[in-house]
Amino acid sequence: MLFVDLALILLLARALGHLATRLRQPPVVGEILAGVLLGPTLLDGALAQTLFPTDVRPLLTGMANLGVALFMFGVGLEIDTETLRGRGRVTAMSALGSTAVPFALGVGLALCLPQGHHSENRAAFVVFIGLAVSVTAFPVLARILADRNLSRTALGGIALATAAAVDVVAWAALAAVQAAVGGGGHHWTVALVLPYGALMALVVRPLLHRIMTPGGKPATITPRLFAVVLIGTLLSATATEAMGMHFIFGAFLFGLVMPHRNAQAQRTDLLDQTGRLTSVLLPVYFVVAGLQVDLGGIDAAQLVQLGAILLVAVAGKFGGTYLAARSQGLAGRPAAALSALMNTRGLTELVILGIGLQLGLLDGPLYSLMVVMAVVTTAMTGPLLSRIYAKPVEVSRPAPTRRPDPATAPRA
Repeated sequence: MLFVDLALILLLARALGHLATRLRQPPVVGEILAGVLLGPTLLDGALAQTLFPTDVRPLLTGMANLGVALFMFGVGLEIDTETLRGRGRVTAMSALGSTAVPFALGVGLALCLPQGHHSENRAAFVVFIGLAVSVTAFPVLARILADRNLSRTALGGIALATAAAVDVVAWAALAAVQAAVGGGGHHWTVALVLPYGALMALVVRPLLHRIMTPGGKPATITPRLFAVVLIGTLLSATATEAMGMHFIFGAFLFGLVMPHRNAQAQRTDLLDQTGRLTSVLLPVYFVVAGLQVDLGGIDAAQLVQLGAILLVAVAGKFGGTYLAARSQGLAGRPAAALSALMNTRGLTELVILGIGLQLGLLDGPLYSLMVVMAVVTTAMTGPLLSRIYAKPVEVSRPAPTRRPDPATAPRA
């Protein structure tokens, strides 16, 4: 039954992912929908119970966790800390607006939600909802920029740097929330994360640099070297889990400390090889997440709540980013395009929501509504970007004879 389930998951994920691509949507939109369709939403849960019996679900959960760990390693690997430097106040203010405004609106939303949604730890619930509507999916955003040939433009550089800063802040804040809620009675172990982070930065990073770039030249990613990277990722994930944190933080941190300078080809190779694994394992995660999503019983009150969640998520991200970017002199059209890009949530949102569900901060109905928000906000990014920024004219280093880049042009 496990083999049948895996075949079905991959078939449906690939089919809907391809359909999403044909509709100019990120494949993750179709893959998330595949997970929801295989869940209890259809046929009142009878289909899910038949396809995914109780004895198979723990096996799928284990595979899903491995996929998420490798995904988070990839997120850390893609975030080049050098991009956070030299981008000026535009990036800093855009990241602040893209985080602080939706967070504040999310806190207000959490306080207005019906009492039935609140967990025992009300403060953690309020902070978590603010965090959940503030996140940006860096990997999905990077792929949207690449698909539209915007990665090497001034706007693309600002967007990547801003999303990287938002991601780092989001994961740090989520770690703090979990430390407050999920310590399991041993909250003191969470304090070990600080020396562990220092160990990773001061010891593991130089060691990885020697292994990955012997003699100052990036080594070819051989099967043996790839195995070293996987072992390090899994051990780092294990370490943070043992400290009372979620394993995703360890995997993310290991990707973050990987060598970046003069190693672009090496990073691309690593992302390709881990991508082959996650392309099989992440659809399993979507199904495991989808088994918790039940949209069949949504009533009028929950539709109102969904509307409020979408309004807060979209208005907070778009408004906060746009106002912050404009305040630093970014022209109107690029500022609006940047705001649309920051509204992308994708799989990153699902990972955060899964942690909230695991910690008891979200109940089933609210989790389902938040998953819908993640899908809608990700799906709307492409159409918004096409409408706002259909004809980008910028390049990373414009020649004197070319038309100036509107992303760096002064406001009229």
